[in-house]
Amino acid sequence: MSPIRVLQIFTIMNRGGAESMIMNYYRKINRDLIQFDFLVHRHEKGIFDEEIENLGGKIYRLDAINPFYPKKYYQNLRSFFNKHKEYNIIHSHLNTFSYFPTKIAEEFNIPCRITHAHIALEKPSLADFLSGPNGSKEFFKKIVKLNLRKRIGLYSTHQFSCGIKAGKWLYGPNSSFEVMNNAIDAEKFKYDSAIAAKYKTELSLQDNIVIGHIGRFSAQKNHIFLFDILCELLKLEPSIKLLLVGDGPLRKQLEAYADKIGVREHIIFLGVRTDIENLCMAMDYFVFPSLYEGLPVTLIEAQCSGLKIIASDEITREVKLTNNIHFESLESSAHIWAEKILSQIKYDREDKIKEIVENEYDIVANTVKLQNFYLNQNHLD
Repeated sequence: MSPIRVLQIFTIMNRGGAESMIMNYYRKINRDLIQFDFLVHRHEKGIFDEEIENLGGKIYRLDAINPFYPKKYYQNLRSFFNKHKEYNIIHSHLNTFSYFPTKIAEEFNIPCRITHAHIALEKPSLADFLSGPNGSKEFFKKIVKLNLRKRIGLYSTHQFSCGIKAGKWLYGPNSSFEVMNNAIDAEKFKYDSAIAAKYKTELSLQDNIVIGHIGRFSAQKNHIFLFDILCELLKLEPSIKLLLVGDGPLRKQLEAYADKIGVREHIIFLGVRTDIENLCMAMDYFVFPSLYEGLPVTLIEAQCSGLKIIASDEITREVKLTNNIHFESLESSAHIWAEKILSQIKYDREDKIKEIVENEYDIVANTVKLQNFYLNQNHLD
């Protein structure tokens, strides 16, 4: 018997929180029963594309969604579903933009249409409008996204979320939705001092205190403030290095800012990596000053690895699975953040696998739950 094929819908399969989460599930799911295929909205290859194909998945590409003029997208998606009758389940991870594929999937009588909340956006502001050459476009796009929230439930049959905050943001404060944990392969993040030493040596960081951050170079992740924190840290502890994992549209702008404030030589830009568990081991402390998030899988991974963490208080407290994470206001100065970091920088590190498993964020049990959901939907329909 052929496996049930589930169409996972993303923008591009690069390493982001939602993409990493679904790959964790994909690696562990019984692919004799359930197979994932991916509909993406970029024509360039994503970091996970090769692995998806090796696992038996298919990748289909459409043009990006233009929320102001969706007619062409609707035509392309209708053409896709006319050719692909094999999908009874679509699982869209586009947040408010999930409105568009679920609308057309409903036309084609696809019985299970899942929308998945991964983020709680902040309201658009004048700062958004003025934030560079694409500021006005992003400002109006955010307004469209906020308006699409009102229609997100019109065509979906099931509502999932990474957490309570993101779910209430997308579906409404009194809505009902299913929380699908941003689960990780906890065993992979078990701290190993030998791996930590090996990676520090390879990166020429064996004599440094390593502050880490993992995230796309976008305004949401607040790298400018992160660099300001580094500037303050270096005044207090000159051996600090900042290890950055990720890439994105703001990279050149951020490199220029690092040069401007004199911290560029203390930053290692690693780009997109697949060895995240080992890089976490090479870090001594984790800093995460995001302006907004859903429930960041990166913070689950960092906690599992035993890292001490300081994170923005804009992030949901649902992510606090251990006592290793401290929340700080973005209203606090970079100097205050630096002082908090240095006050916590010396500790006996040990992994927190037990807490991750007890809080139900290990991938094994969560995969069984998702697998049974898909099987039940296919059986019922």
